[in-house]
Amino acid sequence: MTDTVLDKAALRRDLKAQRRRHVAALPDATRALLFRVPPATVARLITPGATVGLYRAGPDEAPAGAYARHFQENGHAIALPRFAARDAPMAFALHTDPNGESDLETGPFNLLQPRVDAPEVTPDVLIVPLVAFTADGARLGQGGGHYDRWLESHPGTIAIGLAWDIQLADELPSEAHDHPLTAVVTPTRVYGPFA
Repeated sequence: MTDTVLDKAALRRDLKAQRRRHVAALPDATRALLFRVPPATVARLITPGATVGLYRAGPDEAPAGAYARHFQENGHAIALPRFAARDAPMAFALHTDPNGESDLETGPFNLLQPRVDAPEVTPDVLIVPLVAFTADGARLGQGGGHYDRWLESHPGTIAIGLAWDIQLADELPSEAHDHPLTAVVTPTRVYGPFA
């Protein structure tokens, strides 16, 4: 392993613990009010009729569920990641029930994903989870490289990160395959859009 990979692994552990403590300290009522509607500067990046890819947030990740409902209510098709197998590339498939789980099944990573019969789609805009970000749009993900590989295969996709303010880092280790974000939304501000 390279020093950068080892640095990223150690950094992820520390940042995830920091994020976990931050989220645990937030009152439930406060969490319920955050990330309800995309800020105007971000909404302007999303053209009418664009397909929006999102994620189902883990316990400590910035929640994306309200964004899914917002985009669907405003005429956008929404999609979630789907994996055919643990070693398969990430794809996106339509998610038609952002208020529930009626069109989801458990995938190979034990996460809910669109059922195998849901049509595969290519998002124009991707709302991505992250472990950390910088003020200029660098992103540190979970470590699997799924989003970076997908973005590499789909140049021109608008990638918007959702994060807690605590996830802002001064700098992050970077590798050639890391893809920068178009913008990052936190509870208190928007970073970007970046060129």
